[in-house]
Amino acid sequence: MGAWKLLLLTLLALPAWAQHGAGAVEPQTVTVGISHTPPYRVVEDGVRSGLYVDVFEAITAHLGWTVRYREAPIRRALLLIQQGEVDVVLGPRRTEDREQYLDYAIPAFSSERHLFFYQTDTQRIERYEDLYGRVIGVVEGASYFPRFDADEKILKESAPRYENLMLMLERGRVDVVVAPEVVGQYTANRLGLRVSVSPFSVPGERRYIAVSKYSAAHDYVDDLRHALELDELDAIYRKHAADYLDKAAQ
Repeated sequence: MGAWKLLLLTLLALPAWAQHGAGAVEPQTVTVGISHTPPYRVVEDGVRSGLYVDVFEAITAHLGWTVRYREAPIRRALLLIQQGEVDVVLGPRRTEDREQYLDYAIPAFSSERHLFFYQTDTQRIERYEDLYGRVIGVVEGASYFPRFDADEKILKESAPRYENLMLMLERGRVDVVVAPEVVGQYTANRLGLRVSVSPFSVPGERRYIAVSKYSAAHDYVDDLRHALELDELDAIYRKHAADYLDKAAQ
């Protein structure tokens, strides 16, 4: 057998992690902090799944990495990042203060519009100014878009999860629920609620796979970045989003 054929067969036999150049390392084990926020992050009956998890595991499977999960609300997960107990968080909002300890490594999760869901036609939102005088349901601690977040004239009623907010909408405790497109539609479908979407919406931002700058995994962040192309990640995201919405509607 020729030398070139032998070299080619040897390279093909190597695991994916060994083909990333001189800086490659053996497969890593990373701890991911996640909270139950379906369909992005789902923590039920010992199973970890969801859109963000599916995309991240497609990357780590390509690298041969092992993933462990630690359930924690986002603020707790960010504290654990700083304490060195969590390596990765999925989908955090990018802020200047967080960049001190997070490397926003991959803009892996597609941006989604923020939609305004309602049930009664009188609560339909045609423009931003229509939000005044209505009770708007928001998730505790969530950020939506700067003008809305800072607007103290808007009446906001908070709840821990979007499931709570949609049920509050059904019972008339809030007039409108603001939510990212996929999570709002998923939640309404899963609860079997008939909701309408206002014409007014606000563009969202891409969300990231963020790696702790204090983690040993940060030494290999380029392996994560180069594992899959962004268009491949978008295709995985879109496919799984459609699957989750279909399942929720059944």
